[in-house]
Amino acid sequence: MDFDAATFLQLQWDAEEDDYYDDTIQESCIAIIVIVCFGAEESRQARIRFRQPRRLYLCRPQLLHDPMVGTPWQILFQSRSDRAYITTMGFNVDGFQRLLNAGFAWRWYSRPIPRGDVHMGGAPRPRKRSLDAEGALGLVLHYLNSTAREIELQQIFALIPSTVSRYISFALEILLETLKGMPETCIRWPEGTGEFEELRDLIIERHPLLLGAFATIDGLNLPVQTSADLDIENATYNGWLSEHFVSSVLVFSPKGTIIAARLNAPGSWHDSRIAQPIYVKLLENTPAGYYLVADTAFPRGNNQIRGRIRAPLKAGQAIPGTHADVQEVLAFNRQLLSYRQTAEWGMRALQGTFGRLRVPLEINHVERQADLLETCVRLHNFRTEAVGINQIRTVYMPNWDVDPDLTTWAPFEDMLFSDQRKNDRVARFHIVANYE
Repeated sequence: MDFDAATFLQLQWDAEEDDYYDDTIQESCIAIIVIVCFGAEESRQARIRFRQPRRLYLCRPQLLHDPMVGTPWQILFQSRSDRAYITTMGFNVDGFQRLLNAGFAWRWYSRPIPRGDVHMGGAPRPRKRSLDAEGALGLVLHYLNSTAREIELQQIFALIPSTVSRYISFALEILLETLKGMPETCIRWPEGTGEFEELRDLIIERHPLLLGAFATIDGLNLPVQTSADLDIENATYNGWLSEHFVSSVLVFSPKGTIIAARLNAPGSWHDSRIAQPIYVKLLENTPAGYYLVADTAFPRGNNQIRGRIRAPLKAGQAIPGTHADVQEVLAFNRQLLSYRQTAEWGMRALQGTFGRLRVPLEINHVERQADLLETCVRLHNFRTEAVGINQIRTVYMPNWDVDPDLTTWAPFEDMLFSDQRKNDRVARFHIVANYE
C-alpha cells in the first residue's frame, strides 16, 4: 500500500509539473504575441509619424462635425441671396433652382456614387450621403467657378478629402447630362434665314455697315499639365507661346451665347485645322452674304469660303482708291474692329466666370478634360440667359424694361467714346491711305 501511495503521489506530482510547464509555455506564447502585436502597431504609428509632414490633408476631427448643419455652405445656401450665389457659384437663386429641377437632383438621388467597393447595379442610399442634391450642386459650382484647391472646399463643405474628390467627379458627370437636356444650354448654329436675320439686325443696330455679320469667331488656348508621354507632350506644346495648351475655337453671337465650338484640340494644332467643322457650317449651313468676324491673325479658310470670315485691316496695310473709296473702307473697318471686340468679351466672360479653366487641366484624363470644357461652355450659355451678366448681351440686347430715365443718358456714353476716337492722334498712322 505504501508503494502504491508513493507511486500515485509521484504521478500526481509529475502531472502537476507538466501542467505548470504547459501554463508557463502558454503564458510565454501569449506574452510573445502581445509584444509582437504591440511592436507592429508601434512600427506602424512610427511610419505614420514619419510620413505625416509630407501628407497634408484634413481629417474629420479638423472639420466641422456635420456637413449638413452649420457649415459655411449651409449658411450661404440658406441666405437665398442672389449676390452671394452669383459671387460664389456664378448663378442667382433662380438659376440654381432651375439646374436642380432640370434633372440634377433626380440624378443625384437615383444613382449610386461610383467607387471601387460598391456595385453600380445596387440601390443608392442618398440618406447616407454627406451632402444632399443642393449641396452637391453647390460643391461642383464652387469647384468650376474658382481656382480653389480641394482642401478649401473641404473646409467650406466639411468633407474629408476622398469624399470631396468622389463627389466632384460624380457631380460633374450628372451636371453635364443635365445641361445636355436643357434647351437654354444648346450650342446650336442658326437655322433658316430668319435666325440669321435676327442676329444680323442686332449687329446693324450698332454697326450699320456690317450688313452680313452675324457672329464673331476666335481661338482659345487653355493651360494643360505636361505629360510624361512624349507624343502627348509634343502634341500639346505650342511653339509660338512656348507652353503646353489645349486649343479650342468658339463662335459668339450678338446675344452673348456660344453658337459653335470645337473643343479640346492639341495645342500644337493651327486654328485653321481646329476650325474645319465650323468652315463646313459656313459653307453648307449659312445663307449667302452672311459672314463671321475675326481678328487679323485668325485664318479665314480656303477659297471655298472666301468672304465668309472677315477681319479688320492689318496695321500698315495700304488702301488704294479714291478719297471716297478710302473713307468708305476705313468706315467699314472701324465698325468691323469695334464688333470684333465682342470675341474678346466672350472669352473674358468664359474664363472670368469659370476660374477652373485658369488652372492647368489634367492631361491624363482626356475625356474628363473634354467634359469639363463642354460643361463650362454650356453653363456659359445658361448663365447668359438665366443671369444676364454678359457684356455682349448687355451691349447688343439692351433691356428696354429698365427705368426710362436711364435711357436718357445712354447717348452721352456714345458721345464720350466718339470724342475719344476723334482725339486719337495715333490711329491715323495704323492704316496707310493711297488715293488714286
